[in-house]
Amino acid sequence: MRITQGTFSFLPELTDDEIRLQIDYALGQGWACSVEFTDDPHPRNTYWEMWGLPMFDLRDAAGVMQEVSACRAAYPQHYIKVNAFDSVRGFETMRLSFIVNRPDVEATLWLERDEGEGRAQRYALRCRAGGARTDAHE
Repeated sequence: MRITQGTFSFLPELTDDEIRLQIDYALGQGWACSVEFTDDPHPRNTYWEMWGLPMFDLRDAAGVMQEVSACRAAYPQHYIKVNAFDSVRGFETMRLSFIVNRPDVEATLWLERDEGEGRAQRYALRCRAGGARTDAHE
């Protein structure tokens, strides 16, 4: 199953040149970029691990691409994304976020329904990452 989180997630994988163009656009808008990674793509897992610090003073896409390449080398079987933040209002606002790396075997998500007392419906979204079942997030 293809995880569809972030911008461009329904499109085919972006090439490195296309990723660089998106980073150029973000930097041209004055947004700061950062790189994050995870092996748990559960939709409620909004806090991925940061790869280094956000690059607030960087104005060249080559620097961001260097961090993406380093993260890919360290975590080739993880999801990796690039984020772009806008700080115009005095706090960081996410303007753009897209996945730039996926594991060879993508996680599987499914919805479980349980009927409780008084016909109450309880739903849980389950995740199996790379074949191993993980039920930590409900």
